[in-house]
Amino acid sequence: MIEKGQKINDRYEIIKNIGEGGMANVYLAYDTILDRRVAIKVLRGDLSNDEKFVRRFQREALSASSLSHPNIVEMYDVGEDDGIYYIVMEYIEGKTLKQLIKKRGSITISEAIDIMLQLTDGISHAHDSYIIHRDLKPQNILIKEDGTIKITDFGIAMALNSTQLTQTNSVMGSVHYLPPEQASGKGSTIRSDIYSMGILFYELLTGSLPFKGDNAVEIALKQMRDDIPSIRKKNPVIPQSVENVVLKATAKNPKNRYTDAKEMHADLLTVLNDERMEEKRIEFKYPEHEVDDNTRNITTVKKKTEEKIKEKPKEEEEPKEELEDTEESEEIIEEDQMVKRTNIIIWVLTGIFSVAVIAIVSIFLIIPYFTKTPDIEIPDVSTLTVVEAETKLKEKGFEVALETEKEESSTIEKGSVIKTSPVAGRKVKKGSTITIYESTGQISYVVEDYTGKNYIEVKTELEKVYKLVVEIKEKDSDNEEYKEQQIIDQSVEPGTTLVKGDSITLYIPTADEGYPNMVDDGWTLDDVKAFCDKYNIKLTVDYSPTTQYPEGTLLSQSRTPKTPIVENSTLKVTIAQEPTTTPTPSPSQTPEPSDNSSSTNE
Repeated sequence: MIEKGQKINDRYEIIKNIGEGGMANVYLAYDTILDRRVAIKVLRGDLSNDEKFVRRFQREALSASSLSHPNIVEMYDVGEDDGIYYIVMEYIEGKTLKQLIKKRGSITISEAIDIMLQLTDGISHAHDSYIIHRDLKPQNILIKEDGTIKITDFGIAMALNSTQLTQTNSVMGSVHYLPPEQASGKGSTIRSDIYSMGILFYELLTGSLPFKGDNAVEIALKQMRDDIPSIRKKNPVIPQSVENVVLKATAKNPKNRYTDAKEMHADLLTVLNDERMEEKRIEFKYPEHEVDDNTRNITTVKKKTEEKIKEKPKEEEEPKEELEDTEESEEIIEEDQMVKRTNIIIWVLTGIFSVAVIAIVSIFLIIPYFTKTPDIEIPDVSTLTVVEAETKLKEKGFEVALETEKEESSTIEKGSVIKTSPVAGRKVKKGSTITIYESTGQISYVVEDYTGKNYIEVKTELEKVYKLVVEIKEKDSDNEEYKEQQIIDQSVEPGTTLVKGDSITLYIPTADEGYPNMVDDGWTLDDVKAFCDKYNIKLTVDYSPTTQYPEGTLLSQSRTPKTPIVENSTLKVTIAQEPTTTPTPSPSQTPEPSDNSSSTNE
């Protein structure tokens, strides 16, 4: 038993227990040599004498010690001290993703994608190092206050180039995140981690697990046979492109999944791009249930199966040879008795065969005829409340699924039934389970005051999340506080309720086209000065004696028309001046400090 204050290897001083698992306990400790806090994982005392668990524990250190990545918990030290096997790791102050999901339920789409980008990046690094995690779940992912995630617990990780570190026919890891190939007792590959990440992404987006059951075997069977529920039915706001990532990652057939974590990472980077908003539901190239659905290895998801040792039956002693009877009368009696025994056996076998035939006929013909379940037509319960629909279906002899499927509808009010599965009018067996589709109503949005906000961010949110039609128009504004991308007005008043497909126009300031053509437009020197004052531009004026143009005419400008206007830049203009007998020196001929002369060349 590890106690507070105890030192391991005369170096790591235990502060407190911070976690317990089936194989090891984790403690917060103080490294007295490097003066830092560390997390130290200690193999449980009752397992330290089991060579199998010791080897598995040491394998975690072997797997993780070769990994160095910002999203993977760093491994510092590993050793044994007086029968205590330990691993020293980086101490992360934060919580697990499981704790975050329990506290908040589903998280925002952008947060979930950010977490998955970090996760796929870290797992990609592990795969590049020939390491498969094999136990990816929210409990094994820590999240810091700044949103950085750290992958931990490589305790059942498998080296891709090793066949001695794992057994093909043993299933490890949590069954809720278990890939179908592992559930059926087959080996793990890189795509096994992809499946677990897909289940984790589903949980982040919905706040719940896709497959549930009363025991591990039932859940494992669902992992192999059942299609993953649609996240868009649970939350219609989620784009199809995001659901496609979940569907591809959790494909039953590994051939339909991402080839590696890098490909999944690249897909997540563009999942919210405009061009993917109208993406169709993914269709798989290979049959989803091509994977052998043999359940002979399902027992491997149990804690442990004990092999039955069959004992060899003891050989019966050979009967001793009887003494030959020389008397003929005894031989005749013995033969007569044998004939009688043979006849009895024949009659018994004939009777057993007859009973068997009758039983088979009863099972396949007679009993089904009298016990046949009648087909019943499913009633139409659309527009009824969920409670009313359940009552009506149960009265007809149907079972009703415990959870309703949620679906958006513009015609059926929220809380009422849209349809059933199977559909109304279809005839099915009495006792069949019917799933009710419940209306979430039409998603509405209350318009806010967008004045002063960035139009790109507002437009993106309104189009992607609330499916509104957004138009951007320019509008002249006397308010110089607004920047180019800020909204100055909107077509719909704040507080107005809009629904999917409604339109709204956002107005931004008219874009400045740059320097005007002052010469051709006949600007005066006063016009130029006013322009420079408005845009905080330094003005340099040069005078040119000429008889071709009236005095005061603007002859040239140093900045060509449509050149972008930049504050604190310099504009030089030339003004016509009447020639005089004694030329008046122009400002350009007047000696100026070196810094001013350089500014005129701008």
